[in-house]
Amino acid sequence: MDSFKETAQACVEEISTVISHTKEEELEAIAQGFKQARRIFFSGDGRSGLMGKAIAMRLMHGGYEVYVVGETITPSIGEGDVLLLVSGSATGVAARQFIKKAKQAGAKVMLVTANRETEFGDLCETCLFVPAATKQRKPDEPKTIQPLGNQFDQSIHLLLDAIVVKLTKEKQAEMKARHANLE
Repeated sequence: MDSFKETAQACVEEISTVISHTKEEELEAIAQGFKQARRIFFSGDGRSGLMGKAIAMRLMHGGYEVYVVGETITPSIGEGDVLLLVSGSATGVAARQFIKKAKQAGAKVMLVTANRETEFGDLCETCLFVPAATKQRKPDEPKTIQPLGNQFDQSIHLLLDAIVVKLTKEKQAEMKARHANLE
């Protein structure tokens, strides 16, 4: 790879491979969870959390009521709500607590992860397994030229954004009206 464009193309090819190995029925389950939710809460640390925030914003544009865990205006979660937890490793203590609290409040929990072996999958109603490399570089993860969890983050952004595209395809005018105008 001699050029930046060649490097970018190599990254695109890696993401394309990840997407091709992601299960359509798992994506459909996430989409159905969004459609059926009274409100949607997003949680994730670091860059995974940033990807979640981007999707939360797009769903808000599409007319969904969404919140990001940890923000000052986020209300308590409850019956009929969905918590979408985005975590490459799906092993954190905080994530476990969020799952427990959400379920105690009557909410459903959906997980997006690269860790097929996580015990969190058994605690969640829906799990989207994204077969991408994370910063852990486990032996079963795909090879990548990208550092840390870039491959996972880019893959989840595209996959979750594809769900938003399908859910909002007839709502372009409404989405534009909800777009920020204090910019």
